Amino acid sequence: MMKSAQVVKALSALAQPTRLGIYRLLVERGPEGMAAGQVAEKLKVSPATLSFHFKTLSHAGLVEGRQEGRFIYYAANFAVMNGMVAYLTENCCGGAPEACKPKK
Repeated sequence: MMKSAQVVKALSALAQPTRLGIYRLLVERGPEGMAAGQVAEKLKVSPATLSFHFKTLSHAGLVEGRQEGRFIYYAANFAVMNGMVAYLTENCCGGAPEACKPKK
């Protein structure tokens, strides 16, 4: 289970429109991730700006980068994402999580 300080750091990193967009795109792409250049192109963000945002997301543990040849691929860290969601919903609805499910 994540500690509150880790969750605050992750939520703070996501509390910026460009970083949230990057993260959502990487979550959509799945574990294989996406080359940094492709992210820049897709979101119309300059490489220097993108590098700054990747650094913030990486320090929060939300993304991981890997070098493949001359390209860097970034992927969402799903363990951290799931840990954050688990932390936020740990005591959902006073211990009765079934009460939190949407009514049909």
